[in-house]
Amino acid sequence: MIFQKIQFQEDGVMNSLSLLSGTSNLGLSQAIAKDLGKNLVNAQIGTFSDGEIQVEILESVREMDVFVIQSTCFPGAHNMMELLIMLDALKRASAKRITAVIPYFGFARQDRKAAPRAPITAKLAADIITAAGPDRVLTIDLHAGQIQGFFNMPVDHLYSSNVILDYLLKQYNQNNVVVSPDAGGVLRVRYYGKKLDASIALMNKKREAKNKSEVMEVVGEVSGMTALLVDDMIDTGGTIVNAANAILNKGAIEVVAACTHPVLSGEAVKKLADSRIKEIIVTDTIPLTDEAKACPKITVLSVSKMLAEAVRRIHNGNSVSSMFDYEAK
Repeated sequence: MIFQKIQFQEDGVMNSLSLLSGTSNLGLSQAIAKDLGKNLVNAQIGTFSDGEIQVEILESVREMDVFVIQSTCFPGAHNMMELLIMLDALKRASAKRITAVIPYFGFARQDRKAAPRAPITAKLAADIITAAGPDRVLTIDLHAGQIQGFFNMPVDHLYSSNVILDYLLKQYNQNNVVVSPDAGGVLRVRYYGKKLDASIALMNKKREAKNKSEVMEVVGEVSGMTALLVDDMIDTGGTIVNAANAILNKGAIEVVAACTHPVLSGEAVKKLADSRIKEIIVTDTIPLTDEAKACPKITVLSVSKMLAEAVRRIHNGNSVSSMFDYEAK
């Protein structure tokens, strides 16, 4: 793609760059805008009395490079629809290029036919977003990396590992073992283990009978060590709490959990607060509820600077992949 000649304001940010935020994670959008020295585009987003979403962009975006920021977190269908309407509005407003910035891409867990007559909802969601007309997608820690291939456009896939690792290196840098709560996260914990100079382990889940709770077995040595449980998301909290109990029963000194996306649905916050986990480290791809904010065990790290840097690089036509050590992943 040929990029237009870069124009700079006094603050060093390009005149042609615009940021539009949905309502799902306004705090993160404002932090990204602050890091870029920009204001969010003025827009009016609301609903009619029957719940129908209405979007009106209140300033010109003609010939602009627009980044629309929206996580498709709870309520997922509403926030997805809001994203689609914003994309359509920008397209009809003659934006030059549109990037959908989706810090948390919902529906990603349904990335395959897990049962007969089951949908592949992640592919459907990607098709719907594609139909709305963005030129590219920017997202963080997809549940499965191959979901990038569901989009018929460029996808810049960022990793929160740099943000989380910076914190872990400061707080937990000795005698660690990095643990995956399931077999699917082995590559993730291998990367963390290499960066933290730590050994790795994983959990083997099995259900002995229908309607019986899962039995968690630890594969690897954890005795006498601080166990760092790393996953892409925490939803109900059941798996992470059961894994922590199994690890502590195997002789670990303490368990610390870390994830990118704090879905935290249902009774998850209470489960985590009452658990034996010392600390739960999350990022702000999804805004926390008031209950979660009040939980002393939960530590929130911001991905705003990482997203702002990615936006800056995409706008300038620079490499995004060079932000990460892909060889080690």
